[in-house]
Amino acid sequence: MKNLNQLLLDFNHKQNFKDDDFYVSKSNFYTYELINKWPKWEKNFLNISGEKYSGKTHLVNIFLNKFKGVRLDFKSLSDESLKNIKVHQNIILEDIDKNLNERLLYALFNVIDQDSKFLIMTSINPISEIKFRLEDLRSRTKNCLLAKIEKPDDELMFALILKNLSDRQIIMDKKLINFIIKRIDRSYGKIFEFIYKIDMISLKKKKSIDFKIINEALENQSE
Repeated sequence: MKNLNQLLLDFNHKQNFKDDDFYVSKSNFYTYELINKWPKWEKNFLNISGEKYSGKTHLVNIFLNKFKGVRLDFKSLSDESLKNIKVHQNIILEDIDKNLNERLLYALFNVIDQDSKFLIMTSINPISEIKFRLEDLRSRTKNCLLAKIEKPDDELMFALILKNLSDRQIIMDKKLINFIIKRIDRSYGKIFEFIYKIDMISLKKKKSIDFKIINEALENQSE
């Protein structure tokens, strides 16, 4: 977990972020706190939801590094994988809203219940909003802890922009970062897209990123 001052310090001295780095703000505080309170949960089922690039997989990695477990996704969930999870206390199932086999998911819920295991599921929308066809499954999903990662606040946007710049080995003045924050959509995906755009324009023009390049990217974004 990083604070903003530490992020700025790291940014000035090294041009990449380790996988363990995770910036906590109001947008993701509840989810971050919840995964670190395991196993003291009210229920054995946790659904982490949030838009693409919001940090769901990063949080799952933090959990696995700390508490161990097995990771599955909508493609790898099978009758065979249900047998293999018996030796694990914690099961991670990612992307439950991507054409998942509902019969297998329902069977997984039963395994978790019967063996007193823990299941963390990730999705873009909360599991309570997913329109499952299987009635028994819809009933079971009501018994889940819900942790939604909200849209990024200003502090988190600043941190994410820093991280994206760092990944691309770009140093940018804080004034430019604040200028970007006030003008792009409050979306995790848009942050990634916008940094990519200004980097491409900068490389094409063979110039450092400045207000002109940022404004050009903003104009292209609105077209």
